[in-house]
Amino acid sequence: MKIKLITPDQYNAEAWSKALRAERAFEVTSIVRALHDVNVIINGSRPDLVLVETTTPKDFLALEALANAHPEVDYVLIGNELSPEFLMRAMRAGVREVLPAPASPEAVLATLRRLLRKRAAPAAVAPAAQHGEVISLVSCKGGSGATFVAANLAHLLAGGGQRRVALIDMNLQFGDAALFVSSETPQSNVADVARNIERLDVDLLRSSMAEVAPGLWVLAAPEDPAHAADVTPHHVQQIVELAREMFDFVIIDAGRSLSSVTLQALDLSDRVYAVLQLTLPFIRDGKRLRNVFRSLDYPAKKIHWIVNRHQKDNQFTVDDVKKTLEIEQVITLPNHYEAVAAAVNQGVPVERIAPNSSIARSLRDLAENIAPPTAGKARGGWLSGLFRGAPQ
Repeated sequence: MKIKLITPDQYNAEAWSKALRAERAFEVTSIVRALHDVNVIINGSRPDLVLVETTTPKDFLALEALANAHPEVDYVLIGNELSPEFLMRAMRAGVREVLPAPASPEAVLATLRRLLRKRAAPAAVAPAAQHGEVISLVSCKGGSGATFVAANLAHLLAGGGQRRVALIDMNLQFGDAALFVSSETPQSNVADVARNIERLDVDLLRSSMAEVAPGLWVLAAPEDPAHAADVTPHHVQQIVELAREMFDFVIIDAGRSLSSVTLQALDLSDRVYAVLQLTLPFIRDGKRLRNVFRSLDYPAKKIHWIVNRHQKDNQFTVDDVKKTLEIEQVITLPNHYEAVAAAVNQGVPVERIAPNSSIARSLRDLAENIAPPTAGKARGGWLSGLFRGAPQ
């Protein structure tokens, strides 16, 4: 991988270059200047990746122009400005990773090694297709019911132990997915795993999860919202990729806010279900989210739309959603307040408390669409033995 490193800081240039040269696959060229003063593509010499530190708005404008002119190049940005608006703008410009300044040489090396593995993945991973499927649910707006859908979908996919399913709560500040399927307080969470990422293996991840039902394991969000900062995109990738090896399905509650952590989870997902309701604010934010998916170049088949709490007397219709979002398929889940409220208040899946309700039937249909019963047998292999007879 040909890497062009651009920073106005001589110390950073030397430290990052030294770290990157530890990887034999990297060919590093460093330029100690501000990006807006640099001609990155010279006489047809095109790097595979540009690692750039932006210190002024002028540098970021130069990065946007460069990325628009050369979308075939990967971009990693290091900067001080990490607001949601800035991250969204960087994402739309084509930046694949954003590191907070000051970035350590170790963090820079780990990030670029991860991108190197992604480049090699199609050739290296293609023969082994025995990975679990990663499914993320993201809310178009707060209060959509995405967490309820994620938790209940995970329970149904587990099928009473027929499959191994992980429910991972990536709504790191205010996530409560575990409470939708269990009344027990989680003993560990995503932030705990992130703080021990150097020791991450099957045993550590399994011991950090709670088995709340046969075949269903939950990795909860942190209790303290401040601990959300302990989790980085790199942590998310390692956790999700290991979970994919351990489980038939990995269900991620991605919450509502778009951050580098959330985007990493969505990038790793095989399917993304966006949940909204038939009100103007939801439909408006759904359109914004659709534009984000398009800017990320997600294929249309990856994105699915769920209208939750659907009822016939809504002012807006499913056809309005299809027209506004320019989509053809919409999944509807009916409004059944009593059953849902009882399930949520008792911390049990709605399938247990009201199996004949309209919402339970619709969720079963959704689960069977994802994993048809005839193809729903759990995989065998050495990893499956780790879960048989695991301590409660």
